Amino acid sequence: MADNHVKPGAVLTFTAPSGGVVSGTLYIINNTAGVALTTAAEGAKFELAVEGVFRLPKAPSQAWLQGARIMWDNTANQRASNATTGGFFPIGIAEGAVASGAGDTVGVVRLNGVATVAL
Repeated sequence: MADNHVKPGAVLTFTAPSGGVVSGTLYIINNTAGVALTTAAEGAKFELAVEGVFRLPKAPSQAWLQGARIMWDNTANQRASNATTGGFFPIGIAEGAVASGAGDTVGVVRLNGVATVAL
């Protein structure tokens, strides 16, 4: 292995932002999107999974197609969406299709680790 290899990179160590983090919740920290693997108080180090497949809260009454680009509403509703405008950050793709019923409030997302631009 290369002498300069640090680690695989699917999980990164971050400092918890204001308010801390809760395990299993998606956070956007600067330009990085990931799911906290542990709960941590503000200022504490924690592990953030930036790659992988996770169940996340989604906008109800919104159908997802498998492989569709998935965005994150980081301000109003703290949920995943397939919206393409309105301040949403791209976070990955839908692992599978999801129905559009009002009770369909969870989707499975393959994270790409990057949330570079709010659309």
